[in-house]
Amino acid sequence: MPFSSRLDRYLFRLTIIPLLGVFVLAASLLILDQMLRLFRFVSTEGGPVGVVFQMLGTLLPDYASLAIPLGLLLGVLFAFRQLALSSELDVMRAVGLGYTRLLRVPYAITLMLIAVNAALVFYIQPVSKYYYEELQFDLRSGALGASIKVGEFTTLADRMALRIEASEDSGRELHGIFARVMAEDGQVLSISAREGRFLSTSDDPDTIILRLSDGTIIQNPEGETPRVLSFELHDLPIDLPTIQSFRQRGEGESEYILPELLKMGWSDGATEEQRNASQASFNYRMVELAMMLFMPLLAVALAIPPKRSTSALGVFVAVVLVVAYHKVNQYMQDLASLGRIDPTLGLWGPFAVFVGLILWWFWQIAYVPGGQPIGALETVFSKLVKKIGKILRPRRRADGFRPEQAS
Repeated sequence: MPFSSRLDRYLFRLTIIPLLGVFVLAASLLILDQMLRLFRFVSTEGGPVGVVFQMLGTLLPDYASLAIPLGLLLGVLFAFRQLALSSELDVMRAVGLGYTRLLRVPYAITLMLIAVNAALVFYIQPVSKYYYEELQFDLRSGALGASIKVGEFTTLADRMALRIEASEDSGRELHGIFARVMAEDGQVLSISAREGRFLSTSDDPDTIILRLSDGTIIQNPEGETPRVLSFELHDLPIDLPTIQSFRQRGEGESEYILPELLKMGWSDGATEEQRNASQASFNYRMVELAMMLFMPLLAVALAIPPKRSTSALGVFVAVVLVVAYHKVNQYMQDLASLGRIDPTLGLWGPFAVFVGLILWWFWQIAYVPGGQPIGALETVFSKLVKKIGKILRPRRRADGFRPEQAS
């Protein structure tokens, strides 16, 4: 059983610490990049700041499904790299511990992470994407209580234009108010006030009251002399716009959970476009999960540098390969969704090629004496580093060795 010996617990500790570190770092970078865009979007729509964090919460499952495989790969890679650099791996191999035995703990972790990632990509992620779209819809429609934009004219209920100079208390208190209102009898009222405040009403939930203080009302009846009225308090009723309800979940295949995906992808009642998109999405999610089974083998193959070398080229190659494979899968999914390629061939073909490469590399490092999967790259990289070092190394002055000139 895994974790039953001191060696297993030692390997678990070496693996889990960088795994969690890479997961947190990758997820944080993705969230920070999206956070700037969301803050810009929410501020443009005039919504509350809190909705940014709600939207980021709905994106977490999507980011976690990307960070988990990368964290697994680098966690195992850094663990075996540390064993190799400290010569502990040589001692373990010398006493008869093969890679099959040493990979017991990494594969136990892998199976647990596959279960977590399967729940994310087949159930949690589709629902979270729907909620993200719903928050965007509510923000644009004003259902989240978007505040009046400062310094701009805002149209309310198609009969009022409102402009304010400043706002406080999340848009509830307004200062420097100017409003132009079309009354029910056709009159146009121009209203200015020093300040105002929004109040809710219990009688009609579709109407709010804008209570104005210290202002004037200019009435301009057609064919009559304009009248100017001053007031200390004036209640201006505002009809809230009718907010449309958001669509039902399932507009795209990315919002289907596993049973819905299988039903839509192989249903005679679905259109050809729906079947292609559903089958492409299903195969895409499956190959992403299946590739996690081979992440420990890829990590071991690229973790062990050549003897008397501390090169970290394997780390760079591992990240590039995994990211490139993920992008290839996305491209193939798009082609399969359009019906230009069979989903099975387009997605499982690159999977078979990548798995074959991983197995060959692992065979080289595990069963070929002195085998080095990326030995040629290591040689080129080492020579390149030496040349760059010579260029950047400052030249020593040899003034002290120059013969003295005769006087």
